[in-house]
Amino acid sequence: MFSFIPNSVLQMGTIFLSIIIEALPFVLLGCFISGALQVFLTPNRVKRWLPKNRFLSIVVGSILGFFFPSCECGIVPIVHQFVKKGVPIHTAFAFMLTAPIINPVVIFSTFIAFGNSWVMVGWRILGSFLVALVVGVWLAYIQKTPILKEHVEKSMEIEIPHPHQHGREKSHSVEKHRGFKQVIHVFIHAIDEFFDTGRYLVLGGLIAAGMQTYLPTRVMLTLGSTKLLAISIMLILAFTMSLCSEADAFIGSSLLSLFGTAPVVAFLVFGPMVDIKNLLMMKRYFKSRFILALVSLIAITVITYTWFI
Repeated sequence: MFSFIPNSVLQMGTIFLSIIIEALPFVLLGCFISGALQVFLTPNRVKRWLPKNRFLSIVVGSILGFFFPSCECGIVPIVHQFVKKGVPIHTAFAFMLTAPIINPVVIFSTFIAFGNSWVMVGWRILGSFLVALVVGVWLAYIQKTPILKEHVEKSMEIEIPHPHQHGREKSHSVEKHRGFKQVIHVFIHAIDEFFDTGRYLVLGGLIAAGMQTYLPTRVMLTLGSTKLLAISIMLILAFTMSLCSEADAFIGSSLLSLFGTAPVVAFLVFGPMVDIKNLLMMKRYFKSRFILALVSLIAITVITYTWFI
């Protein structure tokens, strides 16, 4: 039926559909979490929960993903909502970098993928935590220019109004009505967020599928003659393949005999932090110059870290 279509185009279409099918549930989950944060998380609660010390708040953001796990496919809407609700940038990005890695599902899948060994799990967790600390410190103490786009900053001034409780005169029916309205607000915001970020997912999936189809991956695999070059190639592979963090460990384990431990650790740490889908979603909220600086810092930190493994 499709014999007139080149095989490369069919292959690209198959990869594209697999990326979308794999990522869509996580994006949808991330949008619903974002909607819940929009309705139920208030700036006062943020100030009460987070430490005032900036470095401690970075540490809290880094370990928050273990209790609030999220795939990288849906992490950007959640981070945007954190920032919108007053969570410091350095805390929100520390969470964004570690949540797709330091969470029970990914830890378990990495453990299984590498033959029930905790070695790669440990290297991966330590690397993601180190990158989150470096980026968090950079955002907290060095980065001073605005990172949000103008339309995002304007939208931060508009919040969904919440009914306030005034004493005991509220009846049970009023409370029930209030709860129903909050649930409706969660769904409305989740749908809006989904259609905002969904287009970037589709575009990112299309680009990733094209790169996987037409980029000479076999040539790159033969270039890993030195450690530094092998690590750099694995960063490029992680970016172009744009795998979900729940599944990338199984691909990484298949490359272990070809590249060695350090490059595979780089693949496992860098991939969930920087891929095509993520960058296009981030482009929706953050300035391009900031994204470029962020990706460069992550890459340098990952290369430095894995060089010493």
